[in-house]
Amino acid sequence: MERFKSNQKTAYLAEMYERLEAEEAEVSRTASSDPNFASLAEPELADIICQKKDLLDQMTAILAKDEAEEESPSEVILEIRAGAGGAEAALFAEELAGMYRKYAEKHGFAARAIHESRSDIGGYKEAAFEIKGRDVYNKLRFESGVHRVQRVPATEKTGRVHTSTASVAILPIRKKSKIEINPADIDIEFSRSGGAGGQNVNKVETAVRLVHKPTGIDVRSTSERSQASNREKAMTILRAKLEVLLEEEEAKKHASNRQEQIGTADRSEKIRTYNFLQDRITDHRIKESWHNIGNILEGDLDQIVEAGEEYFKLRRAV
Repeated sequence: MERFKSNQKTAYLAEMYERLEAEEAEVSRTASSDPNFASLAEPELADIICQKKDLLDQMTAILAKDEAEEESPSEVILEIRAGAGGAEAALFAEELAGMYRKYAEKHGFAARAIHESRSDIGGYKEAAFEIKGRDVYNKLRFESGVHRVQRVPATEKTGRVHTSTASVAILPIRKKSKIEINPADIDIEFSRSGGAGGQNVNKVETAVRLVHKPTGIDVRSTSERSQASNREKAMTILRAKLEVLLEEEEAKKHASNRQEQIGTADRSEKIRTYNFLQDRITDHRIKESWHNIGNILEGDLDQIVEAGEEYFKLRRAV
């Protein structure tokens, strides 16, 4: 009963259950001490038992739903950073961001930017997006890792193929965080937000940057209208990053070899290559390829997402 009492959604039901238990005990005592009351007590006891069962079923269902939501959160942070390749990497990072936002739109997920940092000639040096929707984490969780592109950039005069990279991180936002952050471990900076947002956007220091000193993790939020809201959003992202870091460390600790570590959300792992010359995308973890890069970059990711889900589902079952 303690686990029901400790959950805000079931605490009042647990109190009702305990009151019924006390009532049941009192009726049983009276019935056992007074034979004349025993027959009258039977239907009352049956009713109490029925009410207790209903309450227990309700509480169990609520906790089961909470546990399912913790396992598959309905909110994630999509973080994309340009890697090797200079301007071409930044352009590729922006294409990946567009691909995921279009995929989210096709599935009815809500997506919005939290922070965007652009390179001088366009593209993203780094960007973070909030995506909300049922089952969104299950669908995107295996996108974390290094994505590589091979193509001839538009600015290339000699026709030479360039190879560039961008990293993708899918950070689940859980309702119950396991991470406790010591305020003394955080450096906070405030600055003026850039971009659209009204006349006051560049006059007030609403943008927030957090640096977690023990890990060096750097988090920014610039999308909210107030400093407090950006700070809260940045703290949410920081907790998510620290949780992912903890999960990666635990997964590696318990994996007996490198092969078992595949699919543990290690963001340093090269997971996919986008070869424009051959119109082919290859996922190196599951060793499958798909054609029609243009459609996939327009958000037609279902076949890739489903293949990844199935592959990792089978691995977990082994």
